[in-house]
Amino acid sequence: MTALIIILCIVAIPFVIALFTSKHFKVEREVVINKPKQEIFDYIKHLKNHDNFTVWAAMDPNMKKEYTGTDGTVGFSFIWASDHKQAGHGKQTITAIKEGEELDTEVHFLKPWDNIAHAYFKTELAEDSQTKVKWGIYNDVKYPMKVMRLFMNMDKMIGKDFDKGLAKLKEVMEK
Repeated sequence: MTALIIILCIVAIPFVIALFTSKHFKVEREVVINKPKQEIFDYIKHLKNHDNFTVWAAMDPNMKKEYTGTDGTVGFSFIWASDHKQAGHGKQTITAIKEGEELDTEVHFLKPWDNIAHAYFKTELAEDSQTKVKWGIYNDVKYPMKVMRLFMNMDKMIGKDFDKGLAKLKEVMEK
């Protein structure tokens, strides 16, 4: 009986701790690209161009893709389906555009788990013909899924992919 109580306590501890942890997560990276701000923004606001720099698109050359709407405008959606575990299945929709400044999207991950997050790109003038590009994602994680955050570092997991993607974006834009 004592062993059972100890086991139950050990199992319950992460769930109790999760009650007191932040439900919000945000990951953001940035890079400076030697191109004018508007040129960069005009490129990244088109979701089809993201295939040229995101690591997830490169993971599965056989990824199924479907597009709805006019790319680069609010409401445009990109649906993907991949057998690659990290790429998964989902839908990304442009939710807002602040022309020349910010692109906001909703990302609905369907596999490997059902979750909705919000992603963005922001462009800022860095120098005369240099642009700082920020790429981020944020979400509120509901209980009991917050327990997973105790064992996963989202910044480490996603941040490295953003770093690689931004480096590739810089390479593509500076050609």
